[in-house]
Amino acid sequence: MSDRPLKFAAPAIHFDSVLRGRLVSGTLMRRDKQVRRVRSWTLACTMLAAALWWLPVSTAWALPHRDHSVRKYIETLEMQWRDAEVNNNVSEMAKLLADDYIGISANGTVETKSETLDARRAGTVKIQSLNITDLKVRVYGDTAVVTSKAALVGENGQSDISGNYRYTRVYNRRLGRWKIVSFEASRIHDVDARRKTRNK
Repeated sequence: MSDRPLKFAAPAIHFDSVLRGRLVSGTLMRRDKQVRRVRSWTLACTMLAAALWWLPVSTAWALPHRDHSVRKYIETLEMQWRDAEVNNNVSEMAKLLADDYIGISANGTVETKSETLDARRAGTVKIQSLNITDLKVRVYGDTAVVTSKAALVGENGQSDISGNYRYTRVYNRRLGRWKIVSFEASRIHDVDARRKTRNK
């Protein structure tokens, strides 16, 4: 028995095959050719995946311009809401509020859209003036969050609600239209008043 190491040749694969008794052409395709084809296919898939990944990234670069226009539009809606409150324009409020709107006042009262509009129709809430400052709008896709400071003069029934407030209002875009879905206010207490309360 020979001590020579066994050598195995790379298997040859026929380019075509026997079909219905016909002879093959004899053309052989070695494994290295197959490997090159597999590598080419892998490279093509990698390039396609990279292109698909790059598309949303390149599109995202245009978002700041879009967000800027959305922020400006939300600021316009805020001014429309402010005017509607001061003028007690219930029909305008109804257009701006979403059907599932929830509002939370500074005293913790929770109101739905219908409850908010009913209070305005009844004249329970009266706003004489509303000055908005420090307005900031942040956009997250189809949602916009507004924070602001409001100097308000008005009353709710027999209660004087005049004062300075911080509030958060949330808009959501539905069927191409922005609607107010949430609101929450907090009263800004005067520093001197708090000191007097502590000293009592």
